[in-house]
Amino acid sequence: MSQLSEVVLVMGAGDAIGSAIVRKFAEAGYVVCAARRNAEKLEPLVAEMTSAGFAVHAFTCDAREELAVEALFKHIEDEIGPLAAVIFNVGANVPMSILETSTRKFRKIWEMACFAGFLTGREAARYMVERGKGTILFTGATASIRGGAGFAAFASAKHGLRALAQSMARELGPKNIHVGHIVIDAAVDTAWILENFPDSEELKTRDGIVDPDDLATAYLQLHEQPRSAWTFELDVRPWIEKW
Repeated sequence: MSQLSEVVLVMGAGDAIGSAIVRKFAEAGYVVCAARRNAEKLEPLVAEMTSAGFAVHAFTCDAREELAVEALFKHIEDEIGPLAAVIFNVGANVPMSILETSTRKFRKIWEMACFAGFLTGREAARYMVERGKGTILFTGATASIRGGAGFAAFASAKHGLRALAQSMARELGPKNIHVGHIVIDAAVDTAWILENFPDSEELKTRDGIVDPDDLATAYLQLHEQPRSAWTFELDVRPWIEKW
């Protein structure tokens, strides 16, 4: 294991993609800060990684709350170290008919999938621009590119997050800040997918469903890309997935 001692924040360190990203960066030698609304849910992951000799810290943070996001960044920068990479991975995939979408639901999904990304990205940029380096990555979805039936709220938020990432990339790239957007255009191997899709187990045997660990490798590769060949948008799907 290399000892890079660079600090990475995963905002939205959930049980599947987020946790896989935490593991991947920690195993590569980074000091990883994992944040989600309830840090207690991260205790098994932190215990697993620290017992194996990796540096992982858990934090409670509601990414929709400006003061909470600002406080988290300040604590990490002051107490742990300068952030080399920040990954926004907050999920908000809640399918519902437009006829059943209340203003409260629409606003909450937008806050989670788009507004929280703005707060996280802005705060990361404020620190990184001063140092003249850093990586900011945003997790996207099929809904980032096209809105499906029953996903009006989610698609509008994910479209907005993609637009945010594009604007940030154009503004911050010349300042040596690598901004990337990862479109996950397929089902990911999660408990929800396994429970709700009868053919998911069969797909797994054929590498027909996204493995969170393989996906996390892409995030690490994006961060470690040389700046003469930065990728802004990475489109990820299994080999058998239709476009």
